[in-house]
Amino acid sequence: MTLPNAAEPMIDCDMHVLEPADLWTTYLEPRFRDNAIRIQTDAGGFEQLVIGGQVVLPRGLAGLGGVELNRAELFAGTKTYAEGCPAASYDPAARIRLQDDWGVPVGVTFPTISILPFPDNDQPLASAYCRAYNTWVAEFAQSASGRVAPIATVNWRDIDDASTELARCLKLGFRGLFVPPETIDGKSPSHPDFDPLWNQLTDTDLPGCLHVIVRFSGAASPFAEWRAATPMPGPLFGFGLGATGQIMPALAAMITDGFFDRHPKIKLVSVEAGCGYAAYLMDRLDEKWNVMSALGAPLKLKPSEYVSRNCYFVAEPDERTINAMLDLVGEDNIVWGSDYPHIDANILAPKIIRQTVATLTPERRTRVLRTNAQRLFRLA
Repeated sequence: MTLPNAAEPMIDCDMHVLEPADLWTTYLEPRFRDNAIRIQTDAGGFEQLVIGGQVVLPRGLAGLGGVELNRAELFAGTKTYAEGCPAASYDPAARIRLQDDWGVPVGVTFPTISILPFPDNDQPLASAYCRAYNTWVAEFAQSASGRVAPIATVNWRDIDDASTELARCLKLGFRGLFVPPETIDGKSPSHPDFDPLWNQLTDTDLPGCLHVIVRFSGAASPFAEWRAATPMPGPLFGFGLGATGQIMPALAAMITDGFFDRHPKIKLVSVEAGCGYAAYLMDRLDEKWNVMSALGAPLKLKPSEYVSRNCYFVAEPDERTINAMLDLVGEDNIVWGSDYPHIDANILAPKIIRQTVATLTPERRTRVLRTNAQRLFRLA
């Protein structure tokens, strides 16, 4: 494999596709197609995203992608979804060219629309949405000649269907499972009801991935009151704190509720929230565990030990704390990701991460750029 512009090949652990607008009308089983996810135009000429018959995004669909567009134009809401979709976000041949140019042999790949809120009143439809996406992205990965490592999405509200679908995806070569960073009908993702999913991941030595989602209400819409305050803090607040506001509570809950005692071999990845919060969370939980552990369910280990043993963190390209996290969390626990092609990603991400890790020792640099990801996602 030729990587002409790469000083050192690296694995991007947070790439995305932007699903073709006709994916669900094409891949859904016929009985569900009347309720396919679709893009429609309102009376004012603005695009709307419709899921389960409900408008979930009334305008600004280009902002689901937009890495190559002017951000001011994106926030104006006049650009279309198609205009926000660079070719590499949906076309396998273009994805290969991008990854060649970036020096990325393999990109671990998540959905975009397919991790937006699905209907909670029609479980067969939600499950069908997941199957349609997984089938399409499996074909995308196959056409990309193994350069794409897809992450599966399943309907967590129907555990029997979710287990069947995860098993299908693992047989197709998927490299992990998207884990919602929120409660599911009042249950943490660590609830024993979801053990069939965690057991499959343990058996295959593949990770669950706590990945940020776009939520407009509910538990995964962090700091909602502040976002509605006067003066309004603006998009920098939401983009800056939204990720850790979702991921940190989800991860802390799973650490403190005994999940890792029940699943000592599971691998859990924090995606799109950076790595710098990891050591803070370890210290904070350890401090409180030392003085308050008698008040709650006992843990077999200190919280920080579960983090180092079971948890992995996707660093942002320009994070200054990567070397410190390798010291404090573990040399195996830090990888990197670009979030391509989303609105808050940077098309220069591969150049930036190489600059960020340039001062690390050669061994640590290689770990962050490639070998940690190879072990985590079982990539060749």
